[in-house]
Amino acid sequence: MDLGFIGLGRMGGAMAGRLLDAGHHVVVFDVQASACEALVARGARIAASVREVADAASIVFASLPQPRVVRDVVLGADGLIDGDRLEIVIDLSTSGPDVAAQLATGLRARNIASIEAPVSGGIKGAREGKLSLMVAGPKAAWERVRPLIETLGKPFFMGETPGAGQTMKLVNNLLGACAIAITAEGMTIGIKAGLDPARMIEVLNASTGRNSATQDKWPRSVLPRSFDFGFASGLCLKDVRLCVETAVALGVPLTVGDAVQALLERTVSTLGADSDFTAMAKIVESDSGLDPDRPA
Repeated sequence: MDLGFIGLGRMGGAMAGRLLDAGHHVVVFDVQASACEALVARGARIAASVREVADAASIVFASLPQPRVVRDVVLGADGLIDGDRLEIVIDLSTSGPDVAAQLATGLRARNIASIEAPVSGGIKGAREGKLSLMVAGPKAAWERVRPLIETLGKPFFMGETPGAGQTMKLVNNLLGACAIAITAEGMTIGIKAGLDPARMIEVLNASTGRNSATQDKWPRSVLPRSFDFGFASGLCLKDVRLCVETAVALGVPLTVGDAVQALLERTVSTLGADSDFTAMAKIVESDSGLDPDRPA
C-alpha cells in the first residue's frame, strides 16, 4: 500500500519503520531532512513538501509535537487537505479534542476521513509495535486502516465522536504524570528516612503502591539517575495542560492535576523543556534538601 508519514522524530521514525517493515511503500517528510535518512536507507521515499506526501499517498500518518503544527500541516496552505490522492489522515499526535474536531470538520468538507489515534508506550513500544492507540473517527475509515494501525500496536476504538481518542489519551497522560509526581514524593520520604531506594521500589512493586512509575520509570531512569526514559518534560507539560483545559471545558475540577501541572512547569523552567519527564523527581528531591544530582 502507498502510505505517507509526516513527522519523523523518535516516535514517528520508529512507527514509519514498522510500516516499511510490513512491506508498505512509504513516502516521508520532516522539516529536518536528516530525520528521513535512516528510513530512506530502508526503502522510504522523501517528499519535498507536505503537499507532495498527500499527492503520492491516499493514507497519510502524522506524528507531530504541537497541536498548532498538526492543524497547520493538515489544514494549512499547501497542507495535506490540498493533496490530489488523500483519502484518510491518521493523526498519531497528542493534539487534543479541539484540534481533532477541527480536523474532522475541515477534512470532511473535502470528503477526506480524519482518524485520531494518539499513542502510548514510548520509543521502545514504537520500535517493537507494542503501542496502545486510542482511536476515534468514522467507522468505515477505521475498518479500512485497522490493519495498518495494528502494525503499530494494540488499538482501542473509542467511537466516532471527534475528540474521543484524544480525550482518552489526555486522561492517560495525566495519570502517568501523576504517578511520577506522587512516586517522587513517596520515594523522597523514604530516602530522607534512610531507606534504600532500590529496596523501596522492590517493596512497592509487590504491594498496593505499585504504578507505572514504580514499575518502569524508576528502575529504568530514576534509580540509575540517567533520567532518560524518552519523553520530554515540555511535551508532558503540553499534554497535561491540554487535559486541564479539557477538564475546565467539561466543568471537572482537577485539584491533583493542577498540582502536577505546576510541578511540570517548575521542571521545565528549572531543567529545560528537553529534560526527561522523570526529572520531576529532581525537583521534589531538591525541595526536600536532597542533592538532585546525587549518584545512585
